Amino acid sequence: MSFIASAELVLVVHPSNDASLDAKAAQRIFLGKESKFSNGNDAIPINQGPDSPNRAAFDTDTLGRSSTQVAAYWSKLVFTGKGIPPKEVGNDAEVIAFVASNKDAVGYVDSASVTAAVKAIPLN
Repeated sequence: MSFIASAELVLVVHPSNDASLDAKAAQRIFLGKESKFSNGNDAIPINQGPDSPNRAAFDTDTLGRSSTQVAAYWSKLVFTGKGIPPKEVGNDAEVIAFVASNKDAVGYVDSASVTAAVKAIPLN
């Protein structure tokens, strides 16, 4: 069994973010169906790049679609002018850095990567 297969993804938000957030809310935010957190603040989703194993796991486990299906979903929304996909960064460290510097950002990382700079929220 590889390390990646046993990785546990968590959502990360800025420490000052007091919104309630669960996997269903994350799904709505990352698919562009919701643009605000439960506390009314804007929600800025941060995706990992398409080559990231965490991205594949998040797409499958949280969004309920393969990465190919998610890409097709966003292509259609972009083409019809109905949406802009989440910003992409390269890895866990970049997600944490972005979220730590932006109170409205939300991303996902391996739980082992979480630092004190962000607040982790379990996905399950």
